[in-house]
Amino acid sequence: MTSAQTPLDSPFGYRSTAKEVVDGIDLSGKTVVVTGGYSGIGTETVRALAGAGANVIVGARRPEQAHEVLDGMAGDIAILPLDLLDPASIDAFAESVAAEHETIDILINNAAIMASPLMRDARGYEAQFAANHLGHFQLTARLWPLLKAGGGARVVALSSIGHRLNGLDLDDPNWERREYEKWPAYGQAKSANALFALQLDKLGEPHGVRAFAVHPGGIATPLQRHLTMDEQRAMGWYDEEGNVNQAFKSTEEGASTTVWCAVSPLLEGMGGVYCENCNIAAPAAEDVPFGGVHPHVRDGALAEGLWSKSEELTGVSFSV
Repeated sequence: MTSAQTPLDSPFGYRSTAKEVVDGIDLSGKTVVVTGGYSGIGTETVRALAGAGANVIVGARRPEQAHEVLDGMAGDIAILPLDLLDPASIDAFAESVAAEHETIDILINNAAIMASPLMRDARGYEAQFAANHLGHFQLTARLWPLLKAGGGARVVALSSIGHRLNGLDLDDPNWERREYEKWPAYGQAKSANALFALQLDKLGEPHGVRAFAVHPGGIATPLQRHLTMDEQRAMGWYDEEGNVNQAFKSTEEGASTTVWCAVSPLLEGMGGVYCENCNIAAPAAEDVPFGGVHPHVRDGALAEGLWSKSEELTGVSFSV
C-alpha cells in the first residue's frame, strides 16, 4: 500500500550529506545500480554507497569520462556503457548486469538532462522525456527480474521541484503537435519521474520492491549545461559576480536524499512517496515555492495512464 505523504521524524535534513546519511549502515553484499553516477550528485551517491560496502554498477553514456572520475574511488565500482536515448544500449546494459548478478538491491535512476533545446532519441521521442523517464522505464523493466529476486529492493527515481512547472500531456508527450518549450518539457519529464515511482511502488510492493521519488534540491552541477549564465542569473541561481545562491546545496548535500531513500531504516515497509531534504515531503505551499509536492504527481489515475503510455511508447512491459 502506498505510504502516506507525511513527513517523518528524520534525524537528517537540508544540509545533511550523503556520507552522514549512510554512516553506520553496512551495505556489504548489496548490489546497487546508479545511472549517470559519474557527474554531479551521481558521483557523490556512488561514493557514499560504495564507501558503505556496496557493489556499485554505474551506467555511463561517456564511459571514458566515468573512469576518469571514478577510478581510484574507494569501494567496488564497475562502469558499463549506457545511453538512455538508445533502446539497444539500455537492453545491452541490462543484459551485462544480469550476466554478472542474480539480484539488484538498489536501483537509482539518477541520470538526467534539463532544459535542453529540442532533441530526439533514437525512436524520435523528445529527449528530456526520453532520457529522464522513458529510458529509465525501459531499464527498470529489463532489470525487474533482478529487483524482484533481491527480496526487498528499493528503486529511487530522481524527480525535481521542476515538477511544479506543469503536469503531463499524454496526448502529445513528445512535442510533435505543440511548439516545443524547454522548461515545460522538463517539468513534464520530472512529473513523469515522480508518477513512475508512485505506480512502480503499487505494482512492486507484492514482490518486495518499493519505490521513492526524490527532489535533491538546488545544486550547481553539469545538469545546467544547456543554460547560459544570463539565464541562471535571471533565475537567481547566481549573482552578478558569479557566486552561487547560498540556498544551493553542495553535491554531497544534494546526494543525501537519494541515499536516504536507498538505505534509511525509517523507510522499511514504506514506498510510493516523494521525498526531499532527507524526509517525506510536505504538500506544496505558496510560502515555500521551491519545496513540497504538488497534487498532480500524487494522482494514481494519472500514474496509471503514464504507465500505459510508457509501455506503448517503449514496447516494454513489466512481468508483474
